[in-house]
Amino acid sequence: MYDQLRFDYLSCAGHPHLSTPNFDRVAQMGVRFTNAYVQSPICGSSRMSFYTGRYPSSHGAQSNGYPLRVGEQTLGDHLRREGMECVLIGKTHMKADVEGMARLGIDADGIIGVRQAECGFDAWVRDDGLWAEGPDGFYDEKRSPYNEYLKSKGYPTENPWAHFANAAVTPEGDIASGWMFANADQPANIREEDSETPWLTREAMGFIKQAEPGWCAHVSYIKPHWPYIVPAPYHAMFGPEHVPEARRHASERIDPHPVYGAYMRGKVAQAFQRDDVRKKVIPAYMGLIKQCDDQLGFLLDFLQDTGRMQDTVIVLTSDHGDYLGDHWMGEKDLFHDQSAKIPLIIYDPRPGADATRGTTCNTLVESIDLAPTFVEIAGGKVPDHILEGRSLLPWLRGETPAWRDYAISEYDYSPTAVCAQLGVEPRDARLFMVFDGRYKMIHAEGGFRPMLFDLQNDPDEFHDLAKSDDHGAEIDMLYQHLAHWGRRLAQRVTMSEEKIKAGRGASARRGILPFLTDGSEVPPDLTAKYQGRAAKRFVED
Repeated sequence: MYDQLRFDYLSCAGHPHLSTPNFDRVAQMGVRFTNAYVQSPICGSSRMSFYTGRYPSSHGAQSNGYPLRVGEQTLGDHLRREGMECVLIGKTHMKADVEGMARLGIDADGIIGVRQAECGFDAWVRDDGLWAEGPDGFYDEKRSPYNEYLKSKGYPTENPWAHFANAAVTPEGDIASGWMFANADQPANIREEDSETPWLTREAMGFIKQAEPGWCAHVSYIKPHWPYIVPAPYHAMFGPEHVPEARRHASERIDPHPVYGAYMRGKVAQAFQRDDVRKKVIPAYMGLIKQCDDQLGFLLDFLQDTGRMQDTVIVLTSDHGDYLGDHWMGEKDLFHDQSAKIPLIIYDPRPGADATRGTTCNTLVESIDLAPTFVEIAGGKVPDHILEGRSLLPWLRGETPAWRDYAISEYDYSPTAVCAQLGVEPRDARLFMVFDGRYKMIHAEGGFRPMLFDLQNDPDEFHDLAKSDDHGAEIDMLYQHLAHWGRRLAQRVTMSEEKIKAGRGASARRGILPFLTDGSEVPPDLTAKYQGRAAKRFVED
């Protein structure tokens, strides 16, 4: 998983300037899914959906910093039942439910407590990758293994992540922080081999070298997520001439949806509305992706050289995209394809996938589909009363199974300034995307109108059709989809269909026989314990 990697910033997805031969190499060996959507366009909530196989409104961790409630089953739980190790190498953006663990008396230092705090993974190395520091201390108060590595390599500050890996140095010798977009075209003041992406690649290879067969490794890179700064030589591989025109239209700023309009007025959006910012940031973003691709090449060569390529499934994806100035926006948060659509490439080495190698699949895929896919790969039966996604293995085998008619994504923007600006109560600060492959509707709680785009006739999503009353039928249809999704069975996670069916009639066989007139209604063996001579008479006729 590559944090904040846009679906179209790969050469196999048609990027005109960015060559990613190693992503392309995996696409040639497997299947590239061209319509894959996250269940939330923000790091923490999206990742919790990847890990649980459940929608945000099912698992409850609907924004960054929201704890994943104790007891929520994750990939680690499902895969360990099938005898497969499940290991974290890198980022999760998960916050533990400390109060829930304390309520249940779970020792935070015991194996159960540790797994609860790591999304169910066993951590080979966890580093969430944002070691920001301000007047009130660190953004992330845990120890940074990456920072400790940098200190061991001679980088001489308490926070070398901020002072070297994500900062340049001015000619006068001052720090030029990567937090400032003006510095994005400068080389990070770090040896390339010591920067975050190569470090994590080595950690991944270190795990694989010692691992026994039967493992799932979540190799989770922080890049190309901001700060947008990259070491030499990657800082100079791309320039302003490689920056595409922003995909935005003047009509988007005329009577916009109130939530969309508030985001367009935000600090990040205003920065990316400036061409000088885009001309510095986007080349750095491309350099970060190029470094990711090169490191993927080292990892693929390692698998090949060690004989593991033929028995290792490889999945390449992201937790969300990056607007980069498109739609007058920066960052992510909303549901245009630049934000909610992700790259997804799957290589399955088994012969059953031979027919689809080097192909693309245009079916509507959700990020929650990966969890049941992995359960099937591990040889298990998908617990579909818990996992809300669907296994992608049929598509890898060239089959065309009955499939979903729409994809759903959710966003809880209650922690943001937008919520306060609009005067929306936190319980109403929720957005829902419904996309049927042509029409994409965004519903906003709190009494707002919807947004509607026709991606067949407006693939850039410039024209909000819900500004007029001309598309009521399409809006009604999408609201029917949303209502159908809202009625899904999401919380009956302790009882499978099989258990329910197997339990029918069990109480009768244990003597629970209400509503009988004379007993002839049921087989004789069910009433045998209630027939025969009375042991003693205590009442008189």
